Amino acid sequence: MSRSLRERTPVGVGGLVPSWLAALESKESAARSRAGELREQIAELSESLTLVKSELSRLQITRETMAEVLADGPGRPGRAPDAESTVGPLAELVPVLLAAEASGDATVTSEAYRRILVVFAEASGPLRCKDVCVGVGLGTAANHTEGMRSKLKRLVERGILVEVESGLFALASRAGAR
Repeated sequence: MSRSLRERTPVGVGGLVPSWLAALESKESAARSRAGELREQIAELSESLTLVKSELSRLQITRETMAEVLADGPGRPGRAPDAESTVGPLAELVPVLLAAEASGDATVTSEAYRRILVVFAEASGPLRCKDVCVGVGLGTAANHTEGMRSKLKRLVERGILVEVESGLFALASRAGAR
């Protein structure tokens, strides 16, 4: 019983027949090697997927914002906006939205806040809370205006809007230019 398994392997015509243990070790080694290669491929693919998802997210936000800006709103029936008046104000929002996205600020990149920012971008001057409510298609009842006031204050805290005087809000980029 002191003999090892390899010593007990029968002898074949061309010499020793490989033992089942040696064959098993060879297959295990090959499987470990293949598993390592697959792990490397998964890591590379995961990194690529993350980059593509980020790009898709930015493109989707841009598409939604452009569709929103270019759509005929309730206050503009039958009027076809010219490209300069539509895209010009939107260009002012691009850095704001990109910075919010880069910092992971889901609040500012949400649809409700993008609509608010578009209203400010299209406005010729500072707006009151009720004006913003009308601009995004809400009513001017107390519950709507208070909810909007809360959103506008959040945008002030983030430095995107400024309150030029009590209850009167404007884009910070425009207020700084004055």
